[in-house]
Amino acid sequence: MTDREEIRIQYIRQEESGYPEKLKVYKGMPKGLYFLGRLPDKDRPSVAVVGARRSDSYGNETARTFAKELAAKGVQIISGMAWGIDGMAHEGALEAGGDTFAVLGCGVDICYPAGHRRLYERIMEKGGILSEQPPGMPPIAGHFPARNRIISGLSDLVLVVEAKEKSGSLITADFALDQGKDIFAVPGRVTDARSKGCLNLIRQGAGVADSPQAVLDALGIFSGKNKEPEKILLAKEENIVYSWIRLQPVSLEELVRKTQMPVQKVLRILVELELKGCIREIQKNDYIRTD
Repeated sequence: MTDREEIRIQYIRQEESGYPEKLKVYKGMPKGLYFLGRLPDKDRPSVAVVGARRSDSYGNETARTFAKELAAKGVQIISGMAWGIDGMAHEGALEAGGDTFAVLGCGVDICYPAGHRRLYERIMEKGGILSEQPPGMPPIAGHFPARNRIISGLSDLVLVVEAKEKSGSLITADFALDQGKDIFAVPGRVTDARSKGCLNLIRQGAGVADSPQAVLDALGIFSGKNKEPEKILLAKEENIVYSWIRLQPVSLEELVRKTQMPVQKVLRILVELELKGCIREIQKNDYIRTD
């Protein structure tokens, strides 16, 4: 820990007025929290976005897009700064200029994973890094399931983007259930192991997060659209990809060939178009327009 970080680290006890009100109502919460930056605003809605560490491009872009659109509506994004879905959720919130908070399983002065150093610093600027562990505490495996109760406790709703049947992110969902929180899950392909956890949550009654607006509706943040549908504005590259999609299925391979774009870029744009309701995937890597 540097001297600069040591000065910036703050500690707040549960009995103090600044301690998060959302945590005070649950048993077993930390007696105090260490933090860098600031704590979430109690008067604003918060959503935990969690999921697989070994996520795929679809999960990454979905997490980033959901977090971006939620943050743009003033929703605070809570996650754990892990690889995969957590990191992409923080990135999406920051991209929107929103506020995001990372709850760590180690001391707040330790950037874990180390490869997220830049993200760690950006989160401090636009939110905060939180932990119940004292400064200098290394990342110990047993601390991570426990920190998930804080992630869910700070949130009004928990969104699971990608999760295997036995996934650490489901621990957060379990805590959320115990705390009486709403849980939403992003539906995925039935053949994808990363979708099993989400599909099981939906089967058990979780809300279907088929768009960011579904989550915003659950929070009482409505789009404010008139009866006349609004025209969806697409970015230049989104328009290029969309122009090649018709009411007959077109494959990812064909779209890459026709647009002359890298496959990862086309995948990212397809996720954006799907979330905007312009297209849908009828089977793996085959797309059609929705109108």
